[in-house]
Amino acid sequence: MLSKIIEEALNKQIKIEAESSQIYLAMACWAEVKGLEGVAGFMYDQSQEERDHMLKLVKFVNERGGHAQVSALAAPNVTFEGFREMFQELFNHEVFVSDSINELVHISLQEKDYATHNFLQWYVSEQIEEEAMARTILDKINLIGDDKGGLYLFDRDIQQLSVTTASAETPE
Repeated sequence: MLSKIIEEALNKQIKIEAESSQIYLAMACWAEVKGLEGVAGFMYDQSQEERDHMLKLVKFVNERGGHAQVSALAAPNVTFEGFREMFQELFNHEVFVSDSINELVHISLQEKDYATHNFLQWYVSEQIEEEAMARTILDKINLIGDDKGGLYLFDRDIQQLSVTTASAETPE
């Protein structure tokens, strides 16, 4: 059974994950109308992934005797100066989400809710990957600079981007 404190904190995270999905969706729409089909496809996939993260939390709250809440969402930014600014915003948002997950883990330990703590470890690992991916993309964008040919290749290749983090590697 979830404490009210844990339930409220998890419902706050549900909203954050839903807003994350909307942010990626807005980025996908912006990229698509700018002719960046690869970036748009990547963002659509990320939007769905964030929605899946939200649903995982919803089901956990409900299964543990709480009541998951569906709340109003803040409207995301829908225009960007360029793709570099958009990906910087993406990175900043992922850092914000990581901080929120870390706070949830802290609350779960304070409340001595070890089942929730255990459940949240998946999100901790996921956020390490999300931040690493965003950082890698920003590094690639900085390499490209203002080269239109580089942007073309980046747009073509982004959907194949995969980042292996230290937390995902298994020791030999």
